[in-house]
This record gives sequence, structure tokens and C-alpha cells, in this order.
Amino acid sequence: MKALTQGWFVVALLSVGAASGCHKQHPHAEARLRLEVTTAIRKDTEITHDYVCQIRAFQHIEVRALERGYLRDIYIDEGQTVRRGQSLFQITPVLYQAEVARADAEVEFAGVEYQNTRMLREGNVVSPNQLALAQATLNRASAQRALARAHLRFSRLDAPFDGIVGRLMVRRGSLLGEGDLLTVLADNSQMWVYFNVSEREYLAFRRSHAPGEPVPVRLRMANNEIFDHPGTIQTIEADFNNETGTIAFRAGFPNPDRLLRHGETGEILMTTALPGALLIPQKAVFRVLDKAFVFVVDASGVVRAREITLGEELPHQYIVSNGLREGERILIDGLRRVRDGDTITPNMRDAEQVFTELSRLPAE
Repeated sequence: MKALTQGWFVVALLSVGAASGCHKQHPHAEARLRLEVTTAIRKDTEITHDYVCQIRAFQHIEVRALERGYLRDIYIDEGQTVRRGQSLFQITPVLYQAEVARADAEVEFAGVEYQNTRMLREGNVVSPNQLALAQATLNRASAQRALARAHLRFSRLDAPFDGIVGRLMVRRGSLLGEGDLLTVLADNSQMWVYFNVSEREYLAFRRSHAPGEPVPVRLRMANNEIFDHPGTIQTIEADFNNETGTIAFRAGFPNPDRLLRHGETGEILMTTALPGALLIPQKAVFRVLDKAFVFVVDASGVVRAREITLGEELPHQYIVSNGLREGERILIDGLRRVRDGDTITPNMRDAEQVFTELSRLPAE
């Protein structure tokens, strides 16, 4: 009976061992993660850069007194629209009128002296030098009269161009000195808008646009509305600012409704066409230090991390400049749940549908 019991124990042990061996040879496959996958696509797109800008009137000048004296009249008011040649201010002209009258008398006197000397010269009574001296005296008197008339004319200040009057810095009866500020005058029929561009963006701009090519831009005003009239890039300054690493661009905008005013701020919107750009969703990208990676999924479902070079950033999308080819499958879901070399079950999403959904999301 004891021998029989030992026999059954040996058979049971061998059976367990055989079962264990069979289990090692035929393991149960672990369940694979089912994750969303799509492809990188090429399509023509546009990218819009925005730049903080300062808005300036086409012409903006300080109106200053050209003569000394008491301010007799102010013909305009603050914020008034004036026309070229319209009178703005009048300095008391009495002294300047007197100077003109005296200069007229001196010219008349010098003219009589010249005529007498010329007649004497014709009679060979005086020398040629005396006639020349009389002529010079007349010329000097005429010049003094022209100067006196200019001083009188400058006692009245007229608008040099159509524009809008700024704040009045003086009042009627003020004693003015030469060069005192009276007001400012702005012609805002055309506006000059200045904005700064980085060196990298400047180089990209010059590569994509020929010198003198009209490049359209739009203006976003302080209330976030887009100005009705488009503008164009007009000039680029000569030098970079070494402190900021930027260079100033100037755009010109028509302002027929006079909505824009000198001193406003806003944002310039400059759109650049990118034909055949390779696009991927932003959510497909993960970063390690300063490098960007995506998980590329091969035909067997094996996930491989690959470094890529990113170009421009669009809302919820990136443009890839290197490291990925059109049509390659990339993981867009569960990036934190896989590691390089893992095998997944791809849930393939149509790329066009994915990018359509991304375009409907609000910009961050």
C-alpha cells in the first residue's frame, strides 16, 4: 500500500511539471493598448504673425511761434479740422508793421539817392564807385524790407497742410518767445504703423519677398477689431537694435474715415503663405529637454520614438521641417502610456478629419 501511494505521488508531480512546461511554451499574449493613430499630411496653409505696433500720423508737427510778441488771436480750437493755408494764430503785428513801414521808407530814400547818383554819373560828375555804392545801398534797403515783411508774415501762423489741431498750449494774450510751442497739427489721412521684427523673422521675410514687393498686412485695433482697410509694408529700417535684437518695419494704411489717430497702439497681422507644409497635430508631440519627438507606429503596431524638427506653430498644429515623411503614422493619443518599442493596436483616424476637428477648436 505504501509503494502504491508513492507511485501516485510521482505521477502527480510529473503531471504538474508537464503542465508547467506546457504553460511556458504557450504563454497567453498580453492585451495590447488600442490607441489613436493618424498620418502626417501635406497641405497649403498660411501662418499669421502678430506684432505690437505704434500708430503714427503721416504728418505730425509742432506748431511753434516764429516771432516774439503778445498772442492777439487764436482762430482754431482743439480737435478742429483745418485746411492748408488756414490761419491758426496771430501775434500782435504792430511792431512788425512799423518795421515794414520804416523799411519801405529806406528803400524809397535809397532809390532816390541812386537815381540822383546815376544822373550825376551820366554827366561825368561822380565816379563809377559812387554809383556802385548807391546801387549797393538800394540793394541793402530792399533786402531789409524783404526781411521786415517776412517778420510781419511770420507773426501770423497758417496751417502748412490739412490736419487736426491738437491741444492748445497757450491762451490769447500770452507773451510768446521765439520757438514757443503753440499746438500740434496731425495729418492722419494716411497712417504710418511701426512694429519690430526679430532677426529670424526678418530673414524669413526677405527670403520670401522680393525688394519693393507690396506685402499686405492687417491692423488689429485696441478693441480687438480688424481695421477695415488693409495696409502694405513700405520700408524696413537700416539697422537692428542691438539691445532688443529686432529691426523696425513700417506699414502704411489709408485712413479715409479718420478713425485712427496719432499715438494709438495695436497689432500688425502679417500672413505668410506656406505651400506644401507638412502638418501634424500638436498633441502628437512630446519633448525631452529642448528636443521634440513623436511616436511613429510601423505596420506591426510597434511604437518608435523619433526626434523631429519643428517649424512654425499653428493653432493646435505644428509644421514639421525635418524628421518625418508624409503618410507616416504617428500616435496622437496615450503618449504617456507607451514606451519606445511597445506594441499597440492602432485605432486609425483619417488625417483630414483629425485636422478638421483641430481647426474647430478655439485658439489657445
